[in-house]
Amino acid sequence: MREGSSPPWQVLNLVADHLDPETLATASCVCKSWSVSMSSDHLWHPICSATYPSLSNLRRAAVPYRKLYSLGRAAEKRRLQKPPKPRLSMADFAFAVDIQNSRGSVATVLKPGAQLKLDKSGVFRFDIDVESGDQAAAFDELDSLRITWNVVLQGFDGVFTVMDCNCKGKGSFILGLEGWFSKELPAAGCCSSGAASGLVADLRLGLRESAAGKVVAEKMSVGLLSIVSWRYVCVDDALRYLQHFLLP
Repeated sequence: MREGSSPPWQVLNLVADHLDPETLATASCVCKSWSVSMSSDHLWHPICSATYPSLSNLRRAAVPYRKLYSLGRAAEKRRLQKPPKPRLSMADFAFAVDIQNSRGSVATVLKPGAQLKLDKSGVFRFDIDVESGDQAAAFDELDSLRITWNVVLQGFDGVFTVMDCNCKGKGSFILGLEGWFSKELPAAGCCSSGAASGLVADLRLGLRESAAGKVVAEKMSVGLLSIVSWRYVCVDDALRYLQHFLLP
């Protein structure tokens, strides 16, 4: 072989059999003849079959194995890629929870996100006091309640209704324990009308009976649950979801 000339394709094929996928891909960019030698199906078929067998089994004749490997590699990188940090922070919004019965408002709580105490495990779940001095949220045991939970963007530049549901009468509460409300949330995004998000808004009222025989809601907890695991989602996942409805 003369100095400065390209090696024959037979030599390239012998060398290619000993190269890893990344080196093969790099070598195929050297020139046209190298591209032909380093991109052949007989090289990429075993690599693709070993690394991404499901793609290899779905292969159509017109699709080279090198392309299938490239598609599988790109999908793997996307799956392993960390999601971007949410554009919202806890300081950017407030929780507004309103409890009403047939006679009017029982209690309204507005809690800035910056004042909410984060759960030790880093999940999106928060405890909020309902009582304020002697102004306890009291109602009759047989009352029908409407519970509304809004997330309000700072400056009231946006509002997302996380929950708006009704609770009808006796049997919905366990005195001394809690009342529980939940609402499945819609999917985020402009093209997801009617689709489910896989998330559930969760609100629990801590209850007790007052000396006057009334039911008193003295505290509440709110959070977002995953339907798949039935566990609270992490704060960043919840913020990424909420920002779809609160930010332009």
